[in-house]
Amino acid sequence: QLRLVESGGDLVQPGGSLRLSCAASGFTLDDYAIVWFRQAPGKEREGVSCISRSGDITQYADSVKGRFTISRDNAKNTVYLQMNSLKPEDTAVYYCTAKSMGRLFSRRCVISSDNDYWGQGTQVTVSS
Repeated sequence: QLRLVESGGDLVQPGGSLRLSCAASGFTLDDYAIVWFRQAPGKEREGVSCISRSGDITQYADSVKGRFTISRDNAKNTVYLQMNSLKPEDTAVYYCTAKSMGRLFSRRCVISSDNDYWGQGTQVTVSS
């Protein structure tokens, strides 16, 4: 069964940190760019960050730039989202997605919802 599994969501105080993980099962992430999304209750889904196949190209939404860092460890078949200086407005369900990218596009990522696989999400709550 091919799937993505997110983990690491939790309740954290404002200013705190969390690291989310996105692990692939049944396939290797080597050939995929990864995009993180989030969705808060009553709000539209928001693209947060992406990382290329090569791992050296990343993009961030303005709302998280300077606070979140995306990275990947292909040996562990896992992508991470390090979230620092968390704010209450970061509260949401966070989803990772994978988009197949050909070798010619290994250094490309786009924060887009046009992806091949989606995880089930992990809840992040930022509250005092």
